[in-house]
Amino acid sequence: MADEKKKLSIGGIDSAAEEKGSLVKTIWQLVKFLVVSGLVTIIQLVLANVLPLIFDSVTTTLPAFLQGIFDPNVIFDASTEKGMEQVGKYVANAVVENGTVVSGIVTWGYLLPFFLSNLIANIYGFYQNKKTTFKSDAPWYNFAIYIVLMIALILFSTWLQGWLVGVLAKVNIGFIQGLARTIAGLAAGFVQMVVLFPMEKFVLLKEKKADDETAEESAPAEAE
Repeated sequence: MADEKKKLSIGGIDSAAEEKGSLVKTIWQLVKFLVVSGLVTIIQLVLANVLPLIFDSVTTTLPAFLQGIFDPNVIFDASTEKGMEQVGKYVANAVVENGTVVSGIVTWGYLLPFFLSNLIANIYGFYQNKKTTFKSDAPWYNFAIYIVLMIALILFSTWLQGWLVGVLAKVNIGFIQGLARTIAGLAAGFVQMVVLFPMEKFVLLKEKKADDETAEESAPAEAE
């Protein structure tokens, strides 16, 4: 009975997958990664819908280097009622003419909920994948590299989410507009998963070497 329970545990499945070869092992790691990504997405979606309650009132404008990325006319559709509501909430000193924002700067109140929800959720994902998915002994400075990568990826994902929310605002279906943030969050999560799995497996979270592999590598050095 104890042996059966061990086989059905994560460790038991890990060992069985490793015995089947590298392809099966990689597939099993991908399955674990997808489970972790699902948890990351849930955390991200909850935060993406809760954090606006905290940050919507922030009216500080984005710095110059972000203003070009977060163009109000790209992420908001001022020709729709929903778009105008978002422009009024997230664009400082907005001037709208014929459905186009001719003047105004996006505020941190718009960016922070997307950015922080992604960052917090993916920090959890990093630790969980390090411990469970890849069983890595990678040095902790790799976490700093991961944070830099995540900031770049999150900025893109935040832009993507904003663009998708703007696109969905044009859909004349009430429940679609209500789920705009959730749908955009799912899309951003998919993009991040596609980028992060190979980066973590092959670069940032390489699996720790077994004792016998370490011994084989050290033997020639000792012989010399």
